[in-house]
Amino acid sequence: MVLFDDDYHMYVLPDRASAEAWWEMPDEYALGFDALARPLRMTGEPHQVTLELSGDQSAEADLRRLVADHFQRFLPGQAPPRGADLSEFVAGLPVEGE
Repeated sequence: MVLFDDDYHMYVLPDRASAEAWWEMPDEYALGFDALARPLRMTGEPHQVTLELSGDQSAEADLRRLVADHFQRFLPGQAPPRGADLSEFVAGLPVEGE
């Protein structure tokens, strides 16, 4: 799961269950994607959020753009993953807590 907060800071979490347990405030959520770059929506109350697909189409270009923006804003001097294949690209993202 690749999630972006309302400041477009990126959080990469290993799966939906860990993302739902980790994320506290649904109003701080801006955008999210699963490992196939399908968009996610977040619903629920504070400390009880749920993530679900909001579409079946891959938004790979959007995900790559947001990741690049995150690296430029929050990790200057570091380059985002360059994997041509989506799975390589997502696997190269820094996972929270690692």
